[in-house]
Amino acid sequence: MKIIPVACLEDNYAYLIVDESTKSAAAVDPVEPEKVLAAAAEVGVRIDCVLTTHHHWDHAGGNEKLAQSVPGIKVYGGSLDNVKGCTDQVENGTKLSLGKDIEILCLHTPCHTKGHISYYVTSKEEEDPAVFTGDTLFIAGCGRFFEGTAEQMYQSLCVTLGSLPKPTRVYCGHEYTVKNLKFILTVEPENEKVKQKLEWAQKQREANQPTIPSTIGEEFETNTFMRVDLPEIQAKFGAKSPVEALREVRKTKDNWKG
Repeated sequence: MKIIPVACLEDNYAYLIVDESTKSAAAVDPVEPEKVLAAAAEVGVRIDCVLTTHHHWDHAGGNEKLAQSVPGIKVYGGSLDNVKGCTDQVENGTKLSLGKDIEILCLHTPCHTKGHISYYVTSKEEEDPAVFTGDTLFIAGCGRFFEGTAEQMYQSLCVTLGSLPKPTRVYCGHEYTVKNLKFILTVEPENEKVKQKLEWAQKQREANQPTIPSTIGEEFETNTFMRVDLPEIQAKFGAKSPVEALREVRKTKDNWKG
């Protein structure tokens, strides 16, 4: 399985997931279809389906145009989200396959939007799985609670995504990593792993390179939003539960001028 990030708009990522034996690909959130089609042509693959994480225009806004270029293409999206151009609705537990070797499990990860879906992708080859988290989980961050509650985001981040194998590669919807890590340092100034990752991320961006992927294991070490089960994180926010801590971290980030 090959994963190709395609930088779109100001800071979005679309992705191509490629089954190398059949040259079949899935496009994740192809907001700029021409760029995604060009990336597919460059590696000689055909796009068989679209995986939409959520209904916001900067993720779903290219679906209809892509479908015009690839007649008959399946466009998947969450059953509780009103996804533009969607032909096939998915929900938690829906299984899809790509080419010969790739399996895709749809995970309902609501809060940023009601029907947000993260796509957990495994290959028959011996390689680490990947998860495409849209705007639910960012590297060192999480999406704003536009259509949901702290309870839902806790479930989405710490339970649903948090129970995936630690080496699972995390591919998120935006390049927000440097800013996110700067915020995390205001909350966890003593966290050495965050300092190291920020230094690395700044070098990546200076070289015009992406900071994706992370891993679920790394997020548990460097992303305060996923560390709210820890008593020391709860204590920082005077919280008595993980959900309360998550609510407070989000509120603090929303008001942070960084």
